[in-house]
Amino acid sequence: MYEGQFPGPELRVQEGDVLSVELTNDLQEETTIHWHGIPVPNPVDGVPNVTQDPIAPGDTFTYTFRAEPAGTYFYHSHVGLQLDRGLLGPLIVEEREPHVEYDREYVVVLDDYLPGDPRPPSDGGRGGSGRGGGMGGGGMMGDVRPPYEGLLINGRLPENPPTFDVTEGERVRFRFVNAASATVFGVRIAGHEMTVTHTDGQPVNPVDVDSFVFGAGERYDAVVEAENPGRWFIQADALDGNEPSARAVVEYESAGGSGAPQSPSSPSNRLQYGDLRAISSLDGVSGSPDRTFDLTLSRGGGQSYTWTIDGQAYPDADPLQIRPGEHVRIRMTNQSPVVHPMHLHGHFFRVGNAIKDTVMVPGHRGRVTLDFHADNPGRWLFHCHNLYHLDAGMARVVKYVE
Repeated sequence: MYEGQFPGPELRVQEGDVLSVELTNDLQEETTIHWHGIPVPNPVDGVPNVTQDPIAPGDTFTYTFRAEPAGTYFYHSHVGLQLDRGLLGPLIVEEREPHVEYDREYVVVLDDYLPGDPRPPSDGGRGGSGRGGGMGGGGMMGDVRPPYEGLLINGRLPENPPTFDVTEGERVRFRFVNAASATVFGVRIAGHEMTVTHTDGQPVNPVDVDSFVFGAGERYDAVVEAENPGRWFIQADALDGNEPSARAVVEYESAGGSGAPQSPSSPSNRLQYGDLRAISSLDGVSGSPDRTFDLTLSRGGGQSYTWTIDGQAYPDADPLQIRPGEHVRIRMTNQSPVVHPMHLHGHFFRVGNAIKDTVMVPGHRGRVTLDFHADNPGRWLFHCHNLYHLDAGMARVVKYVE
């Protein structure tokens, strides 16, 4: 935990402010912090042995960067499996001029709950709460999923859900963060439609939906019109597991805390990537790309638990070399049966008509193309944000060369 809290303390700053965070490592092992989604300078991106030396036990490291652009982000450890031990927290960069109106807001951090020490599937056996070859536990078809004991909203299990108070007539902004290590969530709010206004912190033309699905590392902001008094569940279902749904309660002041919250109905108007249209364009990615990578995402062969990009498992993998100023295109084909939420550090990218930093690549030969502008020199990690796929090799370094 950060500062003894789970999730870690909310960091909230104004767009353009300089944020300085001093991290003292009281763990018995090395650690770092990655600022997920913000295109920070390379030396403070928090990837061990890529952008910085890991912070040794007892040592202190100060991260300083300008917080821009505005958006919903989060921070987390980028060492081993520490994310699945609760080293995460929300980071909100407030707009100086919001493009949507709202009266109050709530940050909703979704996570999967593992009470014991995480272990990679390759460790074998189930020892304690670890992961091993013997654990099936529902989960992702064709994959090994940790034996999670539950799903969380803001650190709380569904039997003790957080409550979000609203007043009739308000416009309420919810900032949804998927900070899970291995869970794709489907999100609904009973009795209310959601107007999606941002994806991965970046503004889009508002889209009215009754549900959305997002992978580990993705974020959505949605505005809800509080026009249906009562007590209502926000429900987040694991699409790749069998744990009980994560829940929170939207409670109108007029409800007085009485009556059981109502559950959402089945979704009928789920958000699709094709519905997302960015408010502004992404500079430097018009026309034909200067450089294109065709990458295959797949499960490694043999008995070991390995995930690869073009048959190579990180760190024993060739970097993707690019030059400053290039328009770079990455085309991915997923040869495995499971979703891979792919995240690019240090950059936003265009996928379809949206601007994002994390995108789900569907299983069974699903294909996704992303384009970005090489405008932030350094060495940047590009990886699956399923923590166990990353730990098992599904990553590459995007390396600027002259």
